[in-house]
Amino acid sequence: MNEGKVVVFDAEGAILGRLATAISKALLSGYNVVVVNSEKAVVSGNPHMVIDSYRVWFEIKTLRNPYKWSPKRPRSPVAIVKRAVKGMLPKDNWRGVMLLKNLKVYVGYPEELKKYEAVRVIDAEASRLNRGFITVGEIARMLGWKS
Repeated sequence: MNEGKVVVFDAEGAILGRLATAISKALLSGYNVVVVNSEKAVVSGNPHMVIDSYRVWFEIKTLRNPYKWSPKRPRSPVAIVKRAVKGMLPKDNWRGVMLLKNLKVYVGYPEELKKYEAVRVIDAEASRLNRGFITVGEIARMLGWKS
């Protein structure tokens, strides 16, 4: 990674959608983005409703080559966060694919990234929520992720 253009986002206690917006803006600005503590990001809403909406993806089937044509179902916190960011990048050209390669997501906080100061998105703090929420790590465990 380019040393001068690296931004480290701390996902602990951040709302996933708002965090993904900030990450996609940083990627579009030309930064290499690293997300740490991805399992501690939160999804707002009733926890049972959120898990049921993720499980709907498992019921979608196809008879014709399901490995090729059925939707890809993210189960790990890394894949869930990457999928949220991917939805906010350009879809109709090659630029979105190339920008997604500048994104690295980690469970926990790796030692080699301790030298960078982690950025916390103030607009994405879960303390602003007035309703229930569930962490991405809990969603992943309910979907079958083995940590």
